[in-house]
Amino acid sequence: MIWLKLSLYSLAFALFADAAPVSSGEEAETSSSTSSSAPAQITVDNELTLGVSQVPNIVNKTAIDANEAAKGYDLVNVTTTAKGLTGILKLNEATNIYGYDFDYLNLSVEYQSDDRLNVHIEPVDTDNVFILPESLVAKPSADDGDKIESFHFGGSSDLVFEYSSKNFGFEILRKSTGKSIFSTIGNPLVFSNQFIQFNTSLPKDHFITGLGESIHGFRNEPGIVKTLYANDIANPIDGNIYGVHPFYIDQRFDTNATHGVYWRTSAIQEVAVGNESLTWRALSGIVDLYFFSGPKPKDVIQQYVKEVGLPTFQPYWALGYHQCRWGYDTIEELDEVVENFKNFDIPLETIWSDIDYMDSYKDFTNDPHRYPLEKYQQFLDKLHENNQHYVPIIDAAIYVPNPENATDNDYDVFHYGNETDVFLKNPDGSLYIGAVWPGYTVFPDFLSENIQKYWTKVFKDWYQQIKFDGIWLDMNEVSSFCVGSCGSGKITDNPVHPPFAVGGEATEFPEGFNKTNGTEYASFTSSLAAASPTSDEDSSASSTSASIDSLNTLAPGKGNINYPPYAINNDQGDHDLATHAVSPNATHQDGTLEYDVHNLYGYLETNATFEALLEIQPNKRPFIISRSSFAGSGRQTGHWGGDNYSQFRSAYFSIAQAFSFGLSGIPFFGADVCGFNGNSDYELCSRWMQLGSFFPFYRNHNILGAISQEPYVWESVTEATKTSMQIRYLLLPYYYTLLHEAHITGIPILRAFAWQFPENKNVSTVDTQFFVGDALVVTPALEQGVDTVKGTFPGSGNEEVYYDWYTHEKQNFTDGKNETLQAPLGHIPLHIRGGHILPTQEPAYTTTESRQNPWGLIVALDKDGKAEGKLYSDDGESYEVEESLFVNFIASDNTLLSTSYGEYEVEQPLANITILGVENKPKEVKFDDSKVDFTFENNTIFVTGLDDQTEDGAFAKHFKLSW
Repeated sequence: MIWLKLSLYSLAFALFADAAPVSSGEEAETSSSTSSSAPAQITVDNELTLGVSQVPNIVNKTAIDANEAAKGYDLVNVTTTAKGLTGILKLNEATNIYGYDFDYLNLSVEYQSDDRLNVHIEPVDTDNVFILPESLVAKPSADDGDKIESFHFGGSSDLVFEYSSKNFGFEILRKSTGKSIFSTIGNPLVFSNQFIQFNTSLPKDHFITGLGESIHGFRNEPGIVKTLYANDIANPIDGNIYGVHPFYIDQRFDTNATHGVYWRTSAIQEVAVGNESLTWRALSGIVDLYFFSGPKPKDVIQQYVKEVGLPTFQPYWALGYHQCRWGYDTIEELDEVVENFKNFDIPLETIWSDIDYMDSYKDFTNDPHRYPLEKYQQFLDKLHENNQHYVPIIDAAIYVPNPENATDNDYDVFHYGNETDVFLKNPDGSLYIGAVWPGYTVFPDFLSENIQKYWTKVFKDWYQQIKFDGIWLDMNEVSSFCVGSCGSGKITDNPVHPPFAVGGEATEFPEGFNKTNGTEYASFTSSLAAASPTSDEDSSASSTSASIDSLNTLAPGKGNINYPPYAINNDQGDHDLATHAVSPNATHQDGTLEYDVHNLYGYLETNATFEALLEIQPNKRPFIISRSSFAGSGRQTGHWGGDNYSQFRSAYFSIAQAFSFGLSGIPFFGADVCGFNGNSDYELCSRWMQLGSFFPFYRNHNILGAISQEPYVWESVTEATKTSMQIRYLLLPYYYTLLHEAHITGIPILRAFAWQFPENKNVSTVDTQFFVGDALVVTPALEQGVDTVKGTFPGSGNEEVYYDWYTHEKQNFTDGKNETLQAPLGHIPLHIRGGHILPTQEPAYTTTESRQNPWGLIVALDKDGKAEGKLYSDDGESYEVEESLFVNFIASDNTLLSTSYGEYEVEQPLANITILGVENKPKEVKFDDSKVDFTFENNTIFVTGLDDQTEDGAFAKHFKLSW
């Protein structure tokens, strides 16, 4: 992507952005020189953004291979316990490859449940070792009592721990198959103060998934190296981005058994996947491994998610359509967008604000000119009267006001935090001051004693003025535009401009745009060439700093914190851990270094925000979308896919992202439809608006400087959007039931073929299609210029039946074949899997209005004429649900039965029932004992006119439909 007035170096920073420029609607000056017309704004010096150039070890051919050089440990003093064993690991010989080796380690092995085993290794002397507190991240513990028997083969667990004492290694066997599922035997354990490494063997053609977050296909194939370090960057393929989830699933098709491995650590990590091995490294902490036995993929997911934290229950309105962009410059413009959606009759549930609304881009403020408070409040009142919602952004940095400017210094959000000591510090105890959008900033310390009190107060005070309905947490990796405490001694310069030009015209378009939109493309590039300034400025972003010696191993205490001796491949230009991030040596109030908990920043901020929102609106489910996440973040937040691109490839990668976050316990996921960076066009936006309508979180969002991409911008996109939105809103009861299922079990909403058909290796890598629940198969068009797509439908013609959503016709698919599906622009192929019953409700403009409409059922019979389904309903917003409704549906032998229980009353009637896959037209259809009207077409029964039969509510009593 190239913006006008951006050097290549500036561009590297501009792509990180999810926010707005510092000037009020105009591009700010990018130098500190003065102007005759107005005083120039000081800019963060570019030199302050340059880290020390690193050579990542994985590309450094001179780097020492720890696996070859290390001498490992011997296991001594083994003691059997009631649920496992303990022992001491004694270092054979110190090599101090990437830090100083620990001489003695404690080993404990514990069978915690029938499906979970823990292997725990930590130094005997833990004085300079960070051990992740259970108070921060949930720690799985053993079941009570004597439920777990011996850890030998006679025990109840399917996992068996074995070990070799000399040159210690261990192996996990699956008792039911006799196969090894994890083995470090033959590879030395490396355990230093700044480097831990272990290897496990893998079978050829292994199938490893997880280890998010990155932009990658579903499978982690041999050769991939995952860097697990939270990073503010615009979605590079295979690079580390916003979240860290140290958990993977290993699916073994030869034994039809799946297991999972979770390393409970917040450390900076790297995972290298080889042809027959997996190497896991961490730069601090201890080894705290958890093995989950499955045996099915969905079992593993649920076992893992139960331990890290079941997903929060999103409010019903979260399932509606959300609209956002960076560049809604005034409250009038925001209001106009809302009105445009209504004028075009496109459902709009929630309007969002990027940092355009802020006063000089300071958190918890509003711009007095562009978003004056009275007009702002009037807008929100009208929005809420229309049953719509509002979500603003909050960045994870608090502006430090200029003490020499009385107006600027009037910012209690900073002063109150400073007085209560809740900001990160430098090692010497002074404030750590970085730079973000408003200028020099400090960063809330979410480990400080008073942080919850502070965070709740600033949110409550703000809510008194701005009645938001949810919160969007951004820049919480945590991001800073400079290296180190660059604002120390400079706060009298505030407000300062970011160290790069902001805004300008986006010039990148989707793949193939120059062919399919040749006239527009030629006109655009012509005008761009005329407007582009010439410059002799060196656009390189190289640093003259010398590279750190990668063998600087013996720094005292915790070691070399800012530049650890093992260099990970942090996806920034110089690979410095502090580039575009708070430095590793930033210090928390309790003495914890950011080095050890960097990956937790967004997770901890989300926890604090969740509690603050509960305080503001007790018993209302908090709605939070966070960019950075960690294992267990799903307990409080959903996630969007970050700063993607207006490219078909980003639409494709969003499917694998959804799978990754689903297995990580964050099922409420969506990508910025139509793309964030660059310009969209009608074809991409049409395809993506339809694809996004089947994701749990459905939001359109794009960048400042790009063309508008609201769905009403193009007529064809408007029509395509209405088509898919109609389906989504019709299926809201089905989606809400899946939300509830995810909340109580951990099972994802969007499901991979590998999970649905775990015995079928041939479909395991499918990541161009997905299931919604168990009943719907979505096959989107993910390429430019096509009118057909390929899709596979496992079991077709044998065990499985699939129906076309639009025609209700049973499909003549063949198992194992890539079927060609018609997909003209504006049409997204959608199929119902036989054997399932979907609850529906007549769509309306908002979810609130939809919930007032009559109900329906879609019954898709399997090859034996059977189907089942369920419905969950409640008030859609209570945090502590007191009244709920559960309905079970089962169809068999030409009869549909509905049984319900629960105290929540559904007043709306049941209007219709549609039954797919009926071989012959029935002579009559009865609802209980009464004949009812029906039609029969394409082997489908359409039953209508049930309102009178269910006037007390669709599920007020059990009912039977027979045909």
